[in-house]
Amino acid sequence: MKLLKLDKIKKTVNGEIQITGSKSESNRLLILQQFYPNLNIDNLSNSDDSVVMQKALASVENEISIGHAGTAMRFLTAFFAVKNKFEVVLTGSHRMKNRPIEILVDALRELGAKIEYVEKDGFPPLKITGTKLIKNKIEINGSVSSQYISALLLIASSLENGLQLSFKGEITSIPYIKMTLGILTDLGIEYTWIENTINIQPKKQIEPKKIVVESDWSSASYYFSYVALSPNAEIKISSYKQQSLQGDSCLVEIYKNLGVETSFKTNSIVLKNTGEINPDYFKELNLKNAPDIAQTIVVTCFGLGIECFLSGLHTLKIKETDRLVALKTELEKLGGKVIITNKTLHLKSSKNIKENISIATYKDHRMAMAFAPLALKVPINIEDANVVSKSYPTFWDDFKKITS
Repeated sequence: MKLLKLDKIKKTVNGEIQITGSKSESNRLLILQQFYPNLNIDNLSNSDDSVVMQKALASVENEISIGHAGTAMRFLTAFFAVKNKFEVVLTGSHRMKNRPIEILVDALRELGAKIEYVEKDGFPPLKITGTKLIKNKIEINGSVSSQYISALLLIASSLENGLQLSFKGEITSIPYIKMTLGILTDLGIEYTWIENTINIQPKKQIEPKKIVVESDWSSASYYFSYVALSPNAEIKISSYKQQSLQGDSCLVEIYKNLGVETSFKTNSIVLKNTGEINPDYFKELNLKNAPDIAQTIVVTCFGLGIECFLSGLHTLKIKETDRLVALKTELEKLGGKVIITNKTLHLKSSKNIKENISIATYKDHRMAMAFAPLALKVPINIEDANVVSKSYPTFWDDFKKITS
């Protein structure tokens, strides 16, 4: 599907959607399952990223490509570093070869890992020779991607002496770190987090355990956007918990200010448009703990003609694309006015949206899905629409369910 042309949606959005398991939770559990085979996982994500992760973990090849899957690159770098006597070259797409990984590699090397850069220092591909890591103390900058930190936490309990991980400076994306630690707790792995230091205790075996993966909150974000942009809309989506491990569940509070009421039912949520919008809330909104929902929020504000200033976005520059530049480029094609820095995005309010604009997606799944709800306002085209398979393969089928 090279170009998807979306006509303007004239009906009120409503329906019921089942969303696949969280990619973030699934990928963490898949790594832990390698150390604890009596862990059973239900409702695994069907995203490309999770499929890539499963294939890589099952592979016995000397070279493994993970394509665009950034989470897989980071988690697998740490995993293969402790897979004793297993040698592999871990590579990916052209974009992946330009996404930095030096901070994680340096931390693993400090623990005794054997990792070499195959092409360019600081970037994949990596030649990894698995070895037994004895050292157990490292310090890392807290403002780096939480995936670096989670990659280390996921191997920590498998190390002979566990891991003492200390942070320098302010910590970014704390909810994602807490998600990782919450999953470890579910498996009976003990830890302490005192001030700027996390201590993970070693654990060779766990009791047999079955975990049902909660559906993905970042995938739910697009339905919050649909409801915000469609008067009288109502959508039921599952399966979700009120007490969630996922940081993106902050959508409930954020979208309340965009006129979306969230009601928690048994394993599901119901979203209703209330029309009660609080534009002042978006004059300064820090998303350092949930940067993945920034695109959806910005596009929703644009569709509603609301000004917004978002901060805490520094990690967006090293995602599938430079998401800050991509957002600025595509919103300005639609008639928006956007100012960006390395950490912030300022969208000015505007009343008009240009019609029949083709949105470039930059091989970034979230660009395609974040802009789709604008079809409630104008006809819009989505380039390379199949890119959604990275995290949400059935997105366009579900789109039809609630808009046809």
